[in-house]
Amino acid sequence: MGTSEHRQSGRCRWRAVFWPCLLAATVFFASGQGQVAAPSVPGLDKVAHFLVFGLFGTLAARVVYRQGRERQTMVLAVLVAAAYGAMDEFRQSFTPGRAVELADWIADVSGALVAAALYIYVPWWRRLLEWAPLRRGGRAAPGEPEVACTLTRPESLKSLSS
Repeated sequence: MGTSEHRQSGRCRWRAVFWPCLLAATVFFASGQGQVAAPSVPGLDKVAHFLVFGLFGTLAARVVYRQGRERQTMVLAVLVAAAYGAMDEFRQSFTPGRAVELADWIADVSGALVAAALYIYVPWWRRLLEWAPLRRGGRAAPGEPEVACTLTRPESLKSLSS
């Protein structure tokens, strides 16, 4: 691998890790705010936990995904999301006006589990998420040629838009 290719690959890896880190930082900031207004619809906060950690689980799975290692990818992505969710809930115990809720953590883990499973085991969903602007760190989606951060739309998606 030449210097230019190595630099390109490093940039791609950085971008792949950037998004889950940005989401984690956003959750960290948001959960540190005291006296958050309760939603008017009961359970809406659990839906929010499910969706946010679903995104986190998907982003984590995208970073570590390797074809043929689906089970390891799933376990790692869900463990990372579960650990972060637990740390976030624990941190809230030190924030005035916030409380630790097991149900929040269960929603976090459930969201990560469902979303990571969709990414790993539903090929058309994974291909859709691997569209060029969303492509993770220079690794092609399964069944696609290996490329480094291409800016072209994968052939597998062209048929979806027709």
